Amino acid sequence: MDDSILEALGVCPLFNGMTTGDITAVMTDIAYRTTYLEKGEPCVLSGERLTHLDIIVTGEMTARMMGASGRMVEVIRWQRGGMLTPGFIFASDNTLPVTLEAATEVKLLRLSAGALERLIHADLRIQTNYIRRLSDIVAFLAERLRFLALLTVREKVACAIIAEARAQQSRTIVLRRSRQAIADSFGIQKFSLMRCLADFVAKGAIRVEGRAITILNSDKMK
Repeated sequence: MDDSILEALGVCPLFNGMTTGDITAVMTDIAYRTTYLEKGEPCVLSGERLTHLDIIVTGEMTARMMGASGRMVEVIRWQRGGMLTPGFIFASDNTLPVTLEAATEVKLLRLSAGALERLIHADLRIQTNYIRRLSDIVAFLAERLRFLALLTVREKVACAIIAEARAQQSRTIVLRRSRQAIADSFGIQKFSLMRCLADFVAKGAIRVEGRAITILNSDKMK
């Protein structure tokens, strides 16, 4: 097992609380393979069945869903150590409603359903981590549904700016994605995002300088 794989598994939720030695030992008898994707290349298409679990070794992956109008909505994005849709592999209907796509060049560690089942039973910590991860996904999807379906465009943008400020621990945040990608993740048009940002600027709520956004008065975003 090369260092990049071991480092990725070290930050994967499936192996939480386990040392490098623990991970190496438990993976010794588990069959896996690595696969590579170019930026923009799909891993699994919407409507296909998921028969394996992928863990990101390097790069970023995204899950996109297409609406009736043909517009794509980004549902979630994963980075190194992320497990791609672990809740579907053992589902009675394991047909994916989203397309899994490489956001950058990606290296994946792939486990078959049988290999994953053996891994889960190999160590109680992995079993507990897997159950906890599935529970976290349910909570995330409930919040994501509320965000996409119930909040206005203005509320979505304000929540995202404030959440990013908390994550970056600064009132000035640096956008790590393009405005188009951000709009897609909100399920809105790029024009609507730009108009909302311009409105916040006009009200003195924020200052925008290229990819940097500074919160001047968060109350004015309400």
